[in-house]
Parts: sequence; structure tokens; C-alpha cells
Amino acid sequence: MSRIPRTGLTYGLVETLGQAVVGGTYDAGGFPTEAELSARFGASRTVAREAVKMLTAKGLLTSRPRQGTRIEPLPRWNLLDPDVARWLTARPYSNATFRQLTEVRLAIEPVAAALAARRASGDDLRAIRAGYDGMCKYAGRHDMALLADIEFHVAILRASGNAFLIQLTTLIRTALTLSIGLTNRIAGHTASLRDHEAVLLAIEARDEAGAEGALRAILRESLELMDSLNA
Repeated sequence: MSRIPRTGLTYGLVETLGQAVVGGTYDAGGFPTEAELSARFGASRTVAREAVKMLTAKGLLTSRPRQGTRIEPLPRWNLLDPDVARWLTARPYSNATFRQLTEVRLAIEPVAAALAARRASGDDLRAIRAGYDGMCKYAGRHDMALLADIEFHVAILRASGNAFLIQLTTLIRTALTLSIGLTNRIAGHTASLRDHEAVLLAIEARDEAGAEGALRAILRESLELMDSLNA
């Protein structure tokens, strides 16, 4: 019998079940009943019921009388929820999901880059450059280069000075973790330092159009790489 993490019974069960739902564990057999959850995870019916309610609030489940609990399709999930976004990073590969995440980036990040070129403070510029410097330093180490790449893009988002864009940091970080990791593996190398330097230099030069165009070019290349998987 599996046991839930000892980090608070309800939240531990939510974490375990959330990962399982997003990861596709229950796609074939359907979601367990409260009694099955209690027996499988050693939790009370109350804890199981509360966990299901929390996952329902995140859009992952629906529960109706006489129909039981079922898993909702991905478009109905609350993808802006930090937990759901985090669980997505462990989801089996789906070209459609990766493409949609990159399309979200394409709709947001070039605009953020233009705003960063207009508004970035000295600290913002240093944070963006630190991300780029990390990419250069760890170019030979995929894991560290990926982290630096993510920080580069997140720093641009923050430098936009737009509170609504900054609120999307969690979603963008998830999209970056998935799409950058994938496209780097497809390309056989880490992200192009030259392309990222073009974004950095444009922002530092307060060139809004240049920053937007340079970042848009990076994302369009990512889409082309993803499409090559199905070619």
C-alpha cells in the first residue's frame, strides 16, 4: 500500500494525486473512489474527500452524484495554478502541449522584451545579463545551462514592469522548463548564445523593436524544431 508524504495529510494526498492525474496514471482505469483512495494511501475518507475537492478546484476533476469522479481534459485544467503548472513538467511528452506552451510564450515574451527595453532598471539589466552570463559559463552542462536560460527569460518578464505579465511568471517558467529542455535535446545543443545575446544587447540599447524581434525569432525557431518531430 502506498503512503502519502508526511507534509500534511490532505496536501500530501493532493500532491500525490495531482502528479498522477497530470502524468496520465489514471487515464486508462479511471479515477479511484474515496474508499479506494483511503485504502490505497492509508488516508481517512475525510482526507480523501478534501483532496478530491482541492483537485476539483484546480480543474483536474469533476465529481457528480451517482456518476463518481472523473478526470477533466487538459483544456479545462487551471493551467495558471502553480501546482498544476509544476505537475505539467512531469507529464509525458505531447507535441500539442509543447507547441501550445511555446505559442503562449510567443504571445507574451516578445512584448515583455520590448517593455523591458523601455523600462528595465539597472538591477533588471544586471539580472538579464547574469542569466546570459550563466548560459555562457555552463554552455557545456545541459542542466545548468537550462537553468540559466530560464532565469534569462524570467528576468526579462520581470523587467517588463507590467504586473499582469509578471503574474504569469509561474506559467512561463513551466513553459520554459518544458520547451527549452525539449528543443535543446532536438537541436543537440543548448540554446544559441548569439541569439540570446542579440536580445540582451537590444534591451540594453533600449531598442524596443530589436528586442521584440530578436526574442520572437528565438521562439519561432523553437516552433520549427518542434514541428520537425512530426516531419
